[in-house]
Amino acid sequence: MIELKTYRGHIRNWEALCDALSLDKTLSRAEREQQILTKGYEKWGNALPDHLYGMFAFALRDTESDKTVCFRDHFGTKPFYYYQTADGRLLYGTMIRDIIGQEGFVRELNEEMLQIYLSLTYVAGEDTFFKGLKKLMPGCLLEWQNGQLQITRYWAPSYHTDRSKSVAEYADEIHETLAQMMREVKTPDETAESFLSGGVDSSYVLAMSDAKRADSCGYDEERFDESRIAAQTAKLLGVEHSVAKITPQQYFDIVPYVMYNMEQPLGDASAIVFTLGCLATAEHTKLCYSGEGADEFFGGYNMYRNAERYGDNLRTFYVGNTNIMKEDEKERILQHYNPEVLPIRLVEHIYDETEGLDPLTRMADIDIRIWLEGDIYLNVDKMSTAAGLEIRMPLTDRRIFDIASRMPAEYKVTEEQNKVAFRTAAAKVLPEEIAFRKKLGFIVPIRLWLADEQYNGDVRRLLASDICAKFFKPEQVQAIYDEYVGGNSDLWRKIWTIYTFLVWYEEYFVKR
Repeated sequence: MIELKTYRGHIRNWEALCDALSLDKTLSRAEREQQILTKGYEKWGNALPDHLYGMFAFALRDTESDKTVCFRDHFGTKPFYYYQTADGRLLYGTMIRDIIGQEGFVRELNEEMLQIYLSLTYVAGEDTFFKGLKKLMPGCLLEWQNGQLQITRYWAPSYHTDRSKSVAEYADEIHETLAQMMREVKTPDETAESFLSGGVDSSYVLAMSDAKRADSCGYDEERFDESRIAAQTAKLLGVEHSVAKITPQQYFDIVPYVMYNMEQPLGDASAIVFTLGCLATAEHTKLCYSGEGADEFFGGYNMYRNAERYGDNLRTFYVGNTNIMKEDEKERILQHYNPEVLPIRLVEHIYDETEGLDPLTRMADIDIRIWLEGDIYLNVDKMSTAAGLEIRMPLTDRRIFDIASRMPAEYKVTEEQNKVAFRTAAAKVLPEEIAFRKKLGFIVPIRLWLADEQYNGDVRRLLASDICAKFFKPEQVQAIYDEYVGGNSDLWRKIWTIYTFLVWYEEYFVKR
């Protein structure tokens, strides 16, 4: 007998799976997905994920063989963690707090992860900040039987450039496939809203959806505020528009809540705003669309325009979207520095696998495998879950990725434009000024707020604390902070990354 032990996610192609498995389509969603996973495993075994489209992390137990099998979806939209106890048991789950509270878990800090974190601002790779607690990586399955653990990768991104199609033909394929995603992403009896920024991704998703309301975040600081642009898009598309106006006091007050619910520190300043947006949106809906995935799949980041110039040098330095502290600086500020712990080592195997591919594809592949899982999807999952909001991401799908994996680099990025084919697809339902609007990013006025003594009291407290001195050389950290306050606003990321780690550590190792 196959038992479903734990599961979080949403299976999009449930109707086709019910047909393939002879299941009752009138079952509730919970019963339906349980049947799909258990009966699907009976039919397909470890090949089950090949038949699933959507977001998932789950564990099954075969009672006859006393075997446990755990799966994480292809892109890592849902997290999955595991830990082997000293007495030979396996603890596992989709939430870290479900594991660390169990008998046999020994709560110890994995201090080496701090070196990775100070560069990347997120927890990359299979290790975590808890010693011995590991992430099951995207596209992987775990088998546990007779005290033996085996990890197998069942899927990884692959690329096969096809120049037989034009940009317009690829745009048609994107558009037709997204239309299919929107039919699958919810059932007719569900009502969804849609997050909306000033960018093309969320605008395109909204335009292709049946959402009647869009949700944005905004600020009083006009140059950072995309909600005004979003309001114009919402009006054009004829949907209601709500804006959660974020104040600096709200922003700083909620940081401990964010780091606790994130379960790992995250130095992405937009995560705090996203949390406040989730909480505000959850007041009037329990289901929302979001546009993650397109930037990495279709060449959305401005740095991708430098790919050809970087060429073969990529593998010497490119570890993903963020790299805010170099090794000499970390060695200077850390109490304990290990020269063997280098972020670049996390991606060496990825570069080996993409040898011979064009530089843009190699850059994007790093971000798909490392950045999306470690930062973007973690943030979406943890903060929406904490708010009681379910988020579905139509653009994160293997069928969407398949198009991107065949697309020539020049159809993604040119000297003048990024996401060329994707924007061309979006222009089918959006005015060109929206579809081809310059990427702004999810910007936050934190570089201003962090220097304001009205709001940064907790930052100053923790930077001067014994906790900080435990890991950092106080005079070095203070020097960075003083230079930042003195006018070098580019240093805000370094301060924020240190601060978020200290907040997280206090939540999990001091207040516990």
